[in-house]
Amino acid sequence: MTDDSFEPKIIGFMCNWCSYRAADLAGTARIKYAPNVRIIRVMCSGRIDPTFVLNAFALGADGVMLAGCHPGECHYVDQNYKAMRRYAMLKYTLEQMGLEPQRLRLVWASAAEGQQLAEAVDQLVADVRRLGPLRWSAGWEENGQRQQSLENIVREHREAMEVQP
Repeated sequence: MTDDSFEPKIIGFMCNWCSYRAADLAGTARIKYAPNVRIIRVMCSGRIDPTFVLNAFALGADGVMLAGCHPGECHYVDQNYKAMRRYAMLKYTLEQMGLEPQRLRLVWASAAEGQQLAEAVDQLVADVRRLGPLRWSAGWEENGQRQQSLENIVREHREAMEVQP
């Protein structure tokens, strides 16, 4: 299914306090990892709204990584548990939408775990490369309702899961 020249586009949402620092450590320690990840720093993994992930896929990402502090070590007390619940909801939602759930990955990495984060990035890139390009939006009949549909899905899940914005 895949083409040898395919290089996946991965969006990495990383918490400021742990996983972003792990990525920085990997860079300063010259640990080699796939350059396919475009990192977006968020203050906390609990701040990653499901719409961020759905928008990343809708706008052309082939995979998304959510990364934060280890459970129980969040700088914002228990927000990474919120991220864990949202991750489970997102995997279910993506599967119901016909996307392979392997395109979404949750990673816990402390600031001292640059090597582990680099390995997780390499593994996600390899997994997405095997899956091939997403081409999600190419299969949609464009009627100008894409953004509204994504927002409706997130709103419905927010209500069902009682997730507060």
